[in-house]
Amino acid sequence: MFLVMLIIGIVTALVGSIAGLGGGVILVPVLLFLGDHFVSFDWVNPQSIVGISLVVMIFTGMSSVISYMKHQRVDEKIGLVFLFGSIPGGILGAWLNQFFETDGFSLFFGIVMIAVSLLFFIPRRTAGHSLFKTGIEREKVIDGTVYKYRMPFVVGLILSFAVGMLSGLLGIGGGSLMVPAMILLLNIPPHIATATSMFMIFFASITSSSAHIILGHVDWSHTLWFIPGAYLGGMLGAWINRLLDGQAVEKFLRVLLVLIGIRLIWQGLG
Repeated sequence: MFLVMLIIGIVTALVGSIAGLGGGVILVPVLLFLGDHFVSFDWVNPQSIVGISLVVMIFTGMSSVISYMKHQRVDEKIGLVFLFGSIPGGILGAWLNQFFETDGFSLFFGIVMIAVSLLFFIPRRTAGHSLFKTGIEREKVIDGTVYKYRMPFVVGLILSFAVGMLSGLLGIGGGSLMVPAMILLLNIPPHIATATSMFMIFFASITSSSAHIILGHVDWSHTLWFIPGAYLGGMLGAWINRLLDGQAVEKFLRVLLVLIGIRLIWQGLG
């Protein structure tokens, strides 16, 4: 069982880091599935899953952020704005999590994933849209290409609070919600969005996991076995992300969210 946990840690962090999701969006449904079908995972419940996911994402985020910052893909200024909203939201979500049962948790999580994937079919806002006439003006250079964009402060704060709350509630790190929002609503380039998302996930996961530790939701005897794989997977995912173009990252994220959402809704209804 311990080898299985190590492998799960590597795979979930690898996939999560590529798309800037943090890995929780993969880890949570995988543990729900194992808890339903294997006796060795009979300790699984919504509270322990979210607690494990958020602690593991600290290490996924750490390894990813180190790699992304080395290649100057993280927008620290916007990331800090998102943290101001996501940290209190994460604490609220952690408190709300204790009221969920397994089937209801799976169904709600699946619906959220499908809804997020549908956001990619919404026409992208252009730089000349009224939403971008004010806000924090940013410029970053990646591989010789100059990217200019604006991030409306209030919009970013509200979005990050909502994402932080769902992160603490579902244990998904917030990246599965924040990355689409940054790309589609705030017009931030995909590579910067995924890297900045991992920056936010790293710090937000520390706060959210602390709340779950205080509430007694973290089973350390199982959590520790996921951490080495998560750290390694986070580094590998960040490396693969740098090899992909922006459109490939978007397509990968869209397909991933749809598949996970369908699987979770089926499990919740079953």
